[in-house]
Amino acid sequence: MAGAFVGNGGDPRMSVDAAAMDTYAGFISPQQRLLHDPNVTFEEYRYYAEKTRAEERALKETEVGRTGLMQILFPPKSSPKPVFNSQGAVGEFDEKGTARRQSSVNANLADRSTRQVVTMEEWTNASRAFRTATWAACFYLITTDILGPFGVGFSIGTLGWGPGIALFTVFGLMAGYSGFLLWRIFLGLDSYEFPMKNYGDLAFRLYGTVPRYVVNILQSIQLICGVGLIVISNGQAISQVSKFKLCYAICCLLWCIVGFGVGQVRTLAKYGWLANAAIWMNLMIMFISMGVIAHSPPNYAISTLGSAGGATIAADITPDANGVYPPVKHYNGLPNPASLIGSINGLMQGVYAYGGAQLFIEFMAEMKRPHDFIKAMWGAQFFIYTCYMVYGCFVYYYQGQYSYQIAYQGVSPYGWQTAGNMIAVISGIIAAGLYGNIGIKVLYNNILMDLFRFPPLTTHKGKVLWAVIVPIYWTIAFIIAASIPDFFGLVSVVAAFCIIQFCYSFPPALALGYFIKKHAMRPDEGFDPTTGRVVRHDGGMKRWIRGFTAGPLWMNIFNVIYLGGALTTFILGAYAAIDGISEAFAANPQLNAFSCNSPLNLSPQ
Repeated sequence: MAGAFVGNGGDPRMSVDAAAMDTYAGFISPQQRLLHDPNVTFEEYRYYAEKTRAEERALKETEVGRTGLMQILFPPKSSPKPVFNSQGAVGEFDEKGTARRQSSVNANLADRSTRQVVTMEEWTNASRAFRTATWAACFYLITTDILGPFGVGFSIGTLGWGPGIALFTVFGLMAGYSGFLLWRIFLGLDSYEFPMKNYGDLAFRLYGTVPRYVVNILQSIQLICGVGLIVISNGQAISQVSKFKLCYAICCLLWCIVGFGVGQVRTLAKYGWLANAAIWMNLMIMFISMGVIAHSPPNYAISTLGSAGGATIAADITPDANGVYPPVKHYNGLPNPASLIGSINGLMQGVYAYGGAQLFIEFMAEMKRPHDFIKAMWGAQFFIYTCYMVYGCFVYYYQGQYSYQIAYQGVSPYGWQTAGNMIAVISGIIAAGLYGNIGIKVLYNNILMDLFRFPPLTTHKGKVLWAVIVPIYWTIAFIIAASIPDFFGLVSVVAAFCIIQFCYSFPPALALGYFIKKHAMRPDEGFDPTTGRVVRHDGGMKRWIRGFTAGPLWMNIFNVIYLGGALTTFILGAYAAIDGISEAFAANPQLNAFSCNSPLNLSPQ
């Protein structure tokens, strides 16, 4: 994507000059265009986005009442569905109008021949009907997606007090800044006429078709690996609870089958109460494990499998001749400056902890008022950061180099291990359901609808297809994750190749393209909705330079620096992740989720 930013990236919208635009004739209405039409210009996206934002502001002014504390703590599944008249204003439909709107929602709008007979009113009403989620529900979705404090103690242990706290703080702030950038771009390019569905749509509208494919592929990989990671971690939890008497493969497969049912929830609005429950479960695990950790020794036996000491200095967790383990110790700086592989892998755990921006576009796409996303996002980020710092520092203080990558499995009393594991598997399967929901929608909207003309998910056929696709998707996720013998290494690989890009690399790259194009527009330039013509007086490098300097120059410069730092982190993380997972394959390539031997079982087989 950064390469596409430097040049035109093959996107015809990036090189249209004034003469070409003056000869543009034949207005094509939005509903008659291809789902991803490269001939739609930036100016046209902007025009309809401004129109949609104005309508949303007018709708908000007509609503009575405010969101109370109970609505925030226990959000409704969705907000009341708006009703619009033919001009897009708030009003009442008669029976005929209501039926007409419903028919537009159920029509197969992926088929261009169907869209030829759909009116603009029906097209925009179908888009409005899809947007029902409230900002309170979005807060819980973001928190459920991101909140994962159980590896923070381990991550701080691989980095030391100073670097660990500093980097978690920086990553938290920059993750919030990335969310802010995505929010600004979404509001500027999304509309009822051209609804934005996923992250790839951002790349397409700013840089063209190839970047869209790259983003969709990476997002699909991340989401399917995210589902697989939770299936494997839940399998390890059940394996530990059963004291390794239950076949490990069955433990993992069990959660894959559970996912077949959880994945049948189609809309994010309905996930609000599930996400709410998942957050309270995670908080319960935190409080329980903190109490146990403060009053019991670490789980020394599994420290060789995924503790901070095992990733940095093995001697710190190696017992002496009498079987006595070294005492808990802490490091103010890097534990092992001579070898940064373990610390970088711990850093990737920090990156993974804030990995949620890849779903922000999907969340905003289903919100009744996307403008409210910013308060949900910052509220969630501050809540998550507080949980991370309190819990991570607490775990590292009491367990030091024995801090385990899944903290509640690092407690020594079996009963409390079981309690943590059983609560965690329920909250984990909810999070996996959320990842699967978005992952299937990315594949459905960009491959099945775009290429094979599958019907929308709002239709009866679409719902049937969803029910069929869900078990296939979860099975593939299980097979991919089960093939990797090193759970810790798989987390690092996903963090390096996917999460860094969506949370830290892509947002500044997209923001550069958006702000440059926006501020390059002169007052007498833009889109004329009556003729479909776009007026542009110049193009090329001159226009790019004007856009870069005319906008918030400090922000553009900062985004360039931010992008460079993110790409550097990606390179370091990718090297460490590949090196670590290669060692795991070399050490024990047979240790995977297709066998009955649990990776947590250290007893002789």
